[in-house]
Amino acid sequence: MFAVIKTGGKQYKVQSGDMLRVERLAADAGETVQFNEVLMLGGDSPVVGSPMVDDAGVQAEVVDQIKGEKVIHFVKRRRKHSSKRTKGHRQKLTLVKIGEIMASGAGKSGAKAAIGTGSVSAAAVAAIESNAAAKFDAAKPAKKTKAEKKEAAPAAEKPAKAAKAKPAKKAAAAEGADDLSKISGVGPVIVGKLNGEGVTTFAQIAAWTDADVEAIEEKLSFKGRVGREDWIAQAKELAKG
Repeated sequence: MFAVIKTGGKQYKVQSGDMLRVERLAADAGETVQFNEVLMLGGDSPVVGSPMVDDAGVQAEVVDQIKGEKVIHFVKRRRKHSSKRTKGHRQKLTLVKIGEIMASGAGKSGAKAAIGTGSVSAAAVAAIESNAAAKFDAAKPAKKTKAEKKEAAPAAEKPAKAAKAKPAKKAAAAEGADDLSKISGVGPVIVGKLNGEGVTTFAQIAAWTDADVEAIEEKLSFKGRVGREDWIAQAKELAKG
């Protein structure tokens, strides 16, 4: 036999023995609660409510008050605003174990109704949360004091500090090489690529033919910037000194 219940604005299909996470209920761990909003009873003789099944209920044991997985809410605004915001959220939930499914007699069972924390006073919610926090703290191992840590840890010599490796100095520029970054559109990265191909002077760039330009652009993926930024004309002027 199964039932379809409604709680926290959501509907759940449940059977006896199921473990279920629902929106936080006003109940402590170990209590038995009863879901009275039963939309349908299934089995050999299905019953569909209109909208609820009269005098039906589903009892459950509250296992623990928990939190859901962390949900990241990221907002980024377009164009020139350059603004973004990240917020994390963990929904408060109640873990319950489904017990008896009652087709009738729920009104006389005397079990506590399963009510969400949004329908009770703030004091009641605070009491539930404090009980859950106390249970969590009790389960945590006690922190050791500094003195206890010193006693437990074996005396050991401090390891010698490893000598910091000094970064190697940049290789000096090749003798007679020009500062190719003076060409508009040529930065340090492109200078490095050109030097890797043996291009180190303005005179070399000024002497490029169309075939040379096509070959260097294809090899270094310059995508037409040699002609677009007129490197050859700039190199000729810079070569004159």
